[in-house]
Amino acid sequence: MSSTLDKAHELQQDDVAAIDELRDVYGRLKRELRKVIVGQDVVVERLAMCLFAKGHSLLMGVPGLAKTLLVSRLAETMSLQFSRIQFTPDLMPMDITGTDILQETAEGRRQFEFVKGPVFANIVLADEINRAPAKTQAAMLEAMQEHKVTVVGRTYTLQQPFFVLATQNPVEQEGTYPLPEAQLDRFMFLIHVDYPTREDEIEIARSTTGGAIAKLEHIIHAEDVMRFQSLVRRVPVPQHIYEFAVDLVRRTRPQTKESPSWLKPLVSWGAGPRAVQYLVLGAKAHAALAGSYMVRLEDMMAVAEPVLAHRVLTNFNAESEGISSKDVVARLVEELSAES
Repeated sequence: MSSTLDKAHELQQDDVAAIDELRDVYGRLKRELRKVIVGQDVVVERLAMCLFAKGHSLLMGVPGLAKTLLVSRLAETMSLQFSRIQFTPDLMPMDITGTDILQETAEGRRQFEFVKGPVFANIVLADEINRAPAKTQAAMLEAMQEHKVTVVGRTYTLQQPFFVLATQNPVEQEGTYPLPEAQLDRFMFLIHVDYPTREDEIEIARSTTGGAIAKLEHIIHAEDVMRFQSLVRRVPVPQHIYEFAVDLVRRTRPQTKESPSWLKPLVSWGAGPRAVQYLVLGAKAHAALAGSYMVRLEDMMAVAEPVLAHRVLTNFNAESEGISSKDVVARLVEELSAES
């Protein structure tokens, strides 16, 4: 019995040291990104949480806010392979997954050889993913959910770690295909990228119109990312935090008795069970990046909006009153935390 307790204690001490290491690595990562990215600290934090929680992100923001630069430099600091796919209405599944090409061998024979597409990378930026037709989105969905692609009946496994960051332009709607709820649900976070502050915009003008952009140091490698992903899942969660996550998600559903009366006329559809999973994983990642050894209620509240905003579908009544899904989530969190 004593040997079992000693072993458990040793594993716990290893995890404590690993969380301290992750907190320090995250601090260095933020300092490196600040060399080329001005502001956007919240966006960087949420991207890091998604990556270490092994989830995918959907970025919402107008063009010109350095989304592509941020993602490519994040991959650079982590020594990960980065790939960018510009989604268009004529994009075919083979354009992202790859296809068989007839090649001539050294012996003079011809045979088909699979050429990998841009989805075979560690971090994939899917620019304006809502411009692609349903068939192409389905291929992307398989890669996101199963971490594999199927081409001509053959399955190819994607290299780990694998992280999809998709963007949507909230302004331009012509020629777009709205993402179905099933695909939206595969994104762990919806991250809103806002305009910079006046001070940040002055700094952007100063830093980007001078010399060459600074090169960033490689902070961690793919093996370290996967090790930290495993660590995040081991962060302990108290029972009342699980209950908070479940109660919060259940209140988003207007058809249930747990839903407050003010929400029912504003929301047409609430979040599903996957939201509970992502709330817990997001809270674990938030705690670990802050160097905390256990999830607190503050960690859960910090990830509620990015997890639930795209899963709570408001209706015309909410739109006419100027109420967004973010407003609904914020009120639910405030009410539930006051009761806890």
